[in-house]
Order: sequence, then C-alpha cells, then structure tokens
Amino acid sequence: MAEKKKVLCIEDEPEMIDLIKLILERKGFEVLGAVGGKEGLEVIRREMPDLILLDLMMPEVDGWEVFRQMKADEQLKDIPVIVVTAKAQSIDKVLGLHIAKVDDYVTKPFGPQELLKSVNKVLAMRG
Repeated sequence: MAEKKKVLCIEDEPEMIDLIKLILERKGFEVLGAVGGKEGLEVIRREMPDLILLDLMMPEVDGWEVFRQMKADEQLKDIPVIVVTAKAQSIDKVLGLHIAKVDDYVTKPFGPQELLKSVNKVLAMRG
C-alpha cells in the first residue's frame, strides 16, 4: 500500500480545517491542521508535508507571508501550495503576481470534488 500523502491545511478558521479533513481523510490522505500562519510555518518545518492548502486571508501572519517564507527556504520551497481564497478580487493578485509559483488555487466556498480535483492534480504534477 502506498504511503498516505500528508496534507497540511493552514487556516484561521478551525471549522474550515475540520471540513477539509473530512473531505480528504475519506480519500485516504493524512490531514494536519494549523491555525494561522505562524503555527503553519512551524508545522511545515516539523512535518514536511507533501502538499499545503494555504488560506490567504489570515490575521497576523497571512498566507502571502507564509508563501514568501517558504519560497525563501531551501528545504521548503519545493513543497506544492494550493491557495485557498475567499475573495474574488484577490484572484487578480494571484494571477498577476504569483500564478507562476502557486501550484493551484480554490475559492471558497468550494465543493468536495473541486478540492479533491485540485489536490490530486497538484500531487500528480509533482509525481
């Protein structure tokens, strides 16, 4: 049996982490949650997940800051990131500044299929 892929969800809403866990664990993923960017960065370094679901809109350390710090770190820069964003207008920012580096993004509210499709696509791209 293949090893479970480890997905880290960085979110400022615990309910959202629970929802993502529910969706992905049923499909055989191991899902970790971190509330907020500061905790997120600590968990990334400790667990070295296969994939990160990153909420952009978080107080204190936001998603862009987490992303920036990951890309600046030799050990973390190759971990794929799916950005989760609630605001349509920030998509322009994603497209403009970061589309070359962000592996994919989903907008809230998203359905289970949409999330799974994105996760499977990004992991497949990384082989």
